[in-house]
Amino acid sequence: MRSPALGTGPPRAVFSAVVLHTRVVTKTGGGPEKTILNSPRFLGGRGYRVLCAFMHPPEDPGFDVLRRRAAQLEAPIVSIPDRGFWDLGVVRKMLKVCRSEGVTIWHAHDYKSNALGLLLRRLWPMRLVTTVHGWVGHTRRTRLYYAIDRWCLRRYERVICVSEELHKTCLDFGVAADKCLLVENAIDTAQCVRWRSRAEAKQELGLSAQRPLIGACGRLSEEKGFDRLIVAVDKLLSEGSDVQLVILGEGDDRTRLQDLVDRLDRRDRIMLPGHFADVSPWYEAMDVFALSSLREGLPNVLLEALAWEVPCVATDVGGVSSVIQDGQNGLLLPAGDVPSLAAGLRRLLSDQELQRRLAAEGRETIQRRYSFAHRMERIGRIYDSLVEPKVASCIST
Repeated sequence: MRSPALGTGPPRAVFSAVVLHTRVVTKTGGGPEKTILNSPRFLGGRGYRVLCAFMHPPEDPGFDVLRRRAAQLEAPIVSIPDRGFWDLGVVRKMLKVCRSEGVTIWHAHDYKSNALGLLLRRLWPMRLVTTVHGWVGHTRRTRLYYAIDRWCLRRYERVICVSEELHKTCLDFGVAADKCLLVENAIDTAQCVRWRSRAEAKQELGLSAQRPLIGACGRLSEEKGFDRLIVAVDKLLSEGSDVQLVILGEGDDRTRLQDLVDRLDRRDRIMLPGHFADVSPWYEAMDVFALSSLREGLPNVLLEALAWEVPCVATDVGGVSSVIQDGQNGLLLPAGDVPSLAAGLRRLLSDQELQRRLAAEGRETIQRRYSFAHRMERIGRIYDSLVEPKVASCIST
């Protein structure tokens, strides 16, 4: 029976299986959370009831943002307060969810969820799927967690990788080739439709309508390379370029990044306004989108910017080069290289025709190759292969 606490009204289909997405989140989450929360409405028609279980620090105000986003998308959400890797209460709570909701497929999204899935399957019969979004951080603790993750991945029934680089890495880890599947991230382009001109969007956001806006978006953490982007924009400003930069998001690196902006005396031109549940007005306002990451899987924010027809400069990391063809639908730059990043921004800002061409080609790339509906069709067939073995041969098509 559907849990009153989790339901959003009567089901729209007769459900034959229950999928439980599981992931650890802090603050407001990031790209993977968008994919997870968008999934339920695409899979109901296939007979799957999809629940989204997030483990998060108790009293984390950022989780309320995620909860509101889930409500807007009518995605059933399960809150699991989590005090850390060794919080055994999480095991009890997750087991209770599996039993009460009759979970058929456990779909993990990080190393802790992977480990929990293997443990809980001993207590509740379910199939195990995981999506590999990438690994960030290189502390002693995270290296231990990732070693555990590699062990877990080899024991999952399906391992979904969001980029070719991650797919190759998982095969190198020893994941069996018939279980390791490449399913790239995707965007629901129906949600990326312009209603305002760039000038109108800037005015509504309180920005100068005449001044070109460089935009970036993501978790404020070291691997995103936002410090390099700030220094690159400072270089442009020092050369006399009349530009402004906005970096949207929250994270542990906020203080360090704001201190850098203050040391450069650029508060009037470089802004860190925080997290926004709806970033569409910002995409509409951007003249250029900059992805400055040092490490990535396949970043949702890049796909979003392309879908919003924002010309992009992006560092060549993770699966970025599978999306961006240099000079065709964006500019591809070496990671961590501030002069190259500044040069790419300078080139794009100074060439209106290049901006128009890259924006049009970027949108076309998303529509042709990164449709969210097509991605969820692939995911649905993967689930089918576990609950209906007879269709297992179809998942690679």
